[in-house]
Amino acid sequence: MTDRNQPEHLPAPDRISDAEHAVMEALWTRGTLTAAEVCDAVCETRDWSLATVKTLLSRLVQKGAIATRPDGRRYLYSPKIARADYVGGESRRLVDRLFGGRPASLFAHLAEAEALSEDDLEEIEALLKEMRK
Repeated sequence: MTDRNQPEHLPAPDRISDAEHAVMEALWTRGTLTAAEVCDAVCETRDWSLATVKTLLSRLVQKGAIATRPDGRRYLYSPKIARADYVGGESRRLVDRLFGGRPASLFAHLAEAEALSEDDLEEIEALLKEMRK
């Protein structure tokens, strides 16, 4: 890692569970944290204990998603992967698995299911126009 506050652009780790993802979001949002600080961010809304958070942090370290370093009697945890890289990989897997690798099929499905609002459509159109420039 070149900058201790910025995650590296690394290959995606092993699959991250929904619970592990909540921990990752806390780290992506707030940066380097202790286990207690991660718990402050996620425990109340998820009805978790500090022990649960420590288990999830341990799994994420094993998967290569986060780094840990000692800080006195505690450990500090920080993301090893950038959120954008993780989201990109997960998006690609979703499109590959459910839509035969065709992003247009995903948008068609969302449109058919009436899951896209008028604002969503306008935003997508603006993005497409910007990409074509």
